[in-house]
Amino acid sequence: MTAPRVALVGFGEVGQILARGLRANIAGSIVVWDRLLVDPTSAPSRALRQDASLKAAKSMAEAVLDATLVISAVTAGQCLQAATEASRSIGRECTYLDLNSVSPATKCEAARAVQRGGAYFVEAAVMSPIAPQGIASPILLGGPHSAACASQLRNLGFAGVEVFSPTFGPASAAKMCRSVIIKGIEALLTESLLAARHHGVEKSVLRSLDDLLPGHDWPLLARYMISRSLLHGTRRAEEMREVTATIREAKIDPHMSMATVERQNWAARHRSALEKTGLEELLDAVNDSSGRTS
Repeated sequence: MTAPRVALVGFGEVGQILARGLRANIAGSIVVWDRLLVDPTSAPSRALRQDASLKAAKSMAEAVLDATLVISAVTAGQCLQAATEASRSIGRECTYLDLNSVSPATKCEAARAVQRGGAYFVEAAVMSPIAPQGIASPILLGGPHSAACASQLRNLGFAGVEVFSPTFGPASAAKMCRSVIIKGIEALLTESLLAARHHGVEKSVLRSLDDLLPGHDWPLLARYMISRSLLHGTRRAEEMREVTATIREAKIDPHMSMATVERQNWAARHRSALEKTGLEELLDAVNDSSGRTS
């Protein structure tokens, strides 16, 4: 079997995790493109310089031109733009694996763009945090070419891929509906515990959560989930906008998800609090920097 020529589009946190997993299973170099690579001081540029097995492309066109597998791992807001740009140069019969967290409608639009270029579009939805398991994370695949792609991906180390649907949309719908819960819990914990800390009752609140939902170290879990919002709130807010679109497609008003967009965006403005190690210190730092406002 001929080794795939892989192009990785997007080199943020997810892209870097994918690259680490892929390089253990691919003999040749992996070509990387990120729109921030034009800035040598950007985080993707700095990360790329630390890995000699990765080859930086000078443009999207250069990255995808000779690829047999393109993996798109950009932010939700860049999903359609990336697919459209890639479609102008992508080779016929190349597989375009779209891992981005977007609504079913956005994913279908991205699929149409890629298919116009003659490539095979495969929808992918990562159904867990990707850092712990890397490319072995559970991933739902959708579309008419998902079964063939699943076999190829398993050979590359994607042990958790599952063919979910022969059509585009259902895999993304599952991901988006999951995000209502996950990102919503992050937002709720942030709002609840900031107020609880102000009133001096955070320990009582956390103990009550253990009574209701036992089996978790709630102080540790709360610190982790709040920190994810502080670190990735902007990206999470983009994803939650796609969630609201998904919910509207179901003819439901996305009241809770719209509020989560606002809280995730707000959390991103207090990223400096991540310097604090403990939960209480973290909450104090956020409260101090926000003036205990909304």
